[in-house]
Amino acid sequence: MSGLRWVKSLNSSEQVAFLFVMLFGALMLTSIGSFLFSLKKRADDEDDSDWHRGWSRFRHELNMLWLFASLFWAAWISGPVGATLLFGVFSFLALREFITLMHTRRGDHRSLLLAFFVILPLQYVLVGTRQFDIFSVLIPVYAFLAIPVASALADDPRRFLERNAKIQWGIMVCVYGLSHAPALLLLDFPSYPEYQGRGAFLLFFLVIVSACGQIAQYLAAKRLRRRPLARRISRSFSMRAWWVGTLTAAVVGTLLYWITPFKAGQALVMSFIAAGAGSFGALVMKALKKDAGVEYWGNRSNITGAVGLLDRIAVLCFAAPVFFHSVRWYFRLPL
Repeated sequence: MSGLRWVKSLNSSEQVAFLFVMLFGALMLTSIGSFLFSLKKRADDEDDSDWHRGWSRFRHELNMLWLFASLFWAAWISGPVGATLLFGVFSFLALREFITLMHTRRGDHRSLLLAFFVILPLQYVLVGTRQFDIFSVLIPVYAFLAIPVASALADDPRRFLERNAKIQWGIMVCVYGLSHAPALLLLDFPSYPEYQGRGAFLLFFLVIVSACGQIAQYLAAKRLRRRPLARRISRSFSMRAWWVGTLTAAVVGTLLYWITPFKAGQALVMSFIAAGAGSFGALVMKALKKDAGVEYWGNRSNITGAVGLLDRIAVLCFAAPVFFHSVRWYFRLPL
């Protein structure tokens, strides 16, 4: 308790810095421990090909954790503007991955130009200027009406509905969903003056509970007897594993309540909602990959060995808007 009181006595910048010290410290200890373990394992059995494949995958995952932790730190030190620009780049790259795997025609070029160079930057400009009233409806209202108009003007009716639905869905996930992550940095809490300027904590909270939920669900799917809920989409997704993942996220969120404007019970509910939405979102994205006939979004990176960016942020694309609007609704925050 004395440690918690000490943390609460710090100002917002010092508290965020303390969180990053813990985060990078944990990553450093994990990296050192895994390196030492790999040396011992290689000495014991150099011909274990299964172990080498598993170790290679773990190393790539650890590299990605370092990368995203570093990007999150860069977003924090650059302020809300820098974070908004960073997530705007993420949206652009994710939408590019999505569209690349969808079958498009020449008649879609106008719609794609509108999506990449008008709708996407305008959405993030609205985020950066805190125009949350327009930001919330720009894409589901104005963009969804403008995209088919642009397609119709191209005079190509072949598979018109399917083509436009794919573009609209890509914008909804990659731009609208993800743009709610930097929007968390800019939320105002008039009734909580002590929380002003601490939006980074909400984003940190969302990322941590979503990641912990996914890890717990993955491990549960490996350990528990599988009863797939949607066998033809994912043989590892079951309600048992989903409950384990979301409840784990809820526990983690409860332990982190002190960095948010929530009380412990509120943090539990909010983290459960965010992790549950993100988990179902990951299932939806798997269904889209099955439909496209691919295993990953994009290609494996030559630098990190990781799969596509959209594979990494798909959970956040679903969890962020649900979490953002749940927070605004519960605390009755102004637009």
